[in-house]
Amino acid sequence: MTGPTHTGIDQVVTSGTFSLDGGTWDVDNNVWIVGDDTEVIIVDAAHDADAIAAAVGDRRVKAIVCTHAHDDHVNQAPALADRFSAPILLDPAEAPLWEMTWPDRKPDGRVEGTLTVGGLDIRPLVTPGHSPGSTCLYIPELGTVLTGDTLFAGGPGATGRSYSSFDTIIDSIRTTLLPLPGDTTVRTGHGDATTIGTEAPHLEEWIARGH
Repeated sequence: MTGPTHTGIDQVVTSGTFSLDGGTWDVDNNVWIVGDDTEVIIVDAAHDADAIAAAVGDRRVKAIVCTHAHDDHVNQAPALADRFSAPILLDPAEAPLWEMTWPDRKPDGRVEGTLTVGGLDIRPLVTPGHSPGSTCLYIPELGTVLTGDTLFAGGPGATGRSYSSFDTIIDSIRTTLLPLPGDTTVRTGHGDATTIGTEAPHLEEWIARGH
């Protein structure tokens, strides 16, 4: 698989399991490779290191960025970090979840400031709720936000498990994500993309529905 010839985002869909609180579920994950034809970051290294590496090709990996530390989003982070000699970046509030999967290895740094790759400025937006340090990645030049499991087509991410809070995720979406331009594409951790403008009118429905 050859890399793109322009700046942008590649999507790799990988399949595996998600385990937490004694349960295990089959999941398909969206892995995002952001950059140009020389350098990229990998966002959410899930399930299949070889498939992700094939999509990267011969490009330099500047970082493995984790939107959060549920095991289905980080289970290939160390393997890819070692393969590409790239740091793993994760919000420190995710430490309790990270340690469930990787008790003997710590992330290399935190997601903060503006990340620059392939001429793109990527702005981390901390959006707790699905997990304590969930982080979305806003890329203004591409009119895109990578929301991990914070916002999906149809509503907020799940909050019925340990280290999650429905009230917190609603507040994060309301104050941090919905103010983005309405035509911003929302690329999610699972499933189909949507836009901020498509989801914004439904906030009160989500609150009424609860989780």
